[in-house]
Amino acid sequence: MAYRLEGPALEGGLVRLEPLEHRHAEELARAAGESRDSYGFTWVPEPDAVTDYIDAQYVRLATGRLAPYAQISLATGRAVGATAFWEPRTLPDSDVLYAVEIGFSWLAASAQGTGINAESKLLLFQHAFEQWNVRRVDLKTDARNERSRAAIASVGARFEGVLRKWSRSWAPGEDGLLRDAAIFSITDDEWPQAKAALRERVARYGR
Repeated sequence: MAYRLEGPALEGGLVRLEPLEHRHAEELARAAGESRDSYGFTWVPEPDAVTDYIDAQYVRLATGRLAPYAQISLATGRAVGATAFWEPRTLPDSDVLYAVEIGFSWLAASAQGTGINAESKLLLFQHAFEQWNVRRVDLKTDARNERSRAAIASVGARFEGVLRKWSRSWAPGEDGLLRDAAIFSITDDEWPQAKAALRERVARYGR
């Protein structure tokens, strides 16, 4: 039987990750309606398409290959973005999970630079390594997306290379085209050091 992702609610001091539901749609529409200058290569729904966006994530959820979340700012109590566990990988001929990806991540412009992204990644990494006991967590982005690459590197992930024409492009005007993907990861050996650095980084936002 194929492994099925099941992502529980996760909470820190700045953000709570709640399994994505249609009740989040109104607040996510408001979040997506803020400045979209940083979304050039990222799949972020237009405000009037958030319901369709959630429906599309539910289709992936039904396959067991995606566990989508709404990111809830604890300061405001509102949904300010989304993220997900994605693409579980198991050892051959077993259901032992050894790797998972974190993806489909975006935040409202007003939530960027507030520590929410760092703490969301801390919560997701911690669950993957310490509850699921994975050996690695993957992150990837459009190779052209320097902003996203810097954000991924800032949470302790290591750049592994670029896979050419790896997956569909989300860039405007590139429907049907493939993108080069920049691949990053954290392994279980690296996790203790990455965890300490992320905790220190998140703590600075609360000072």
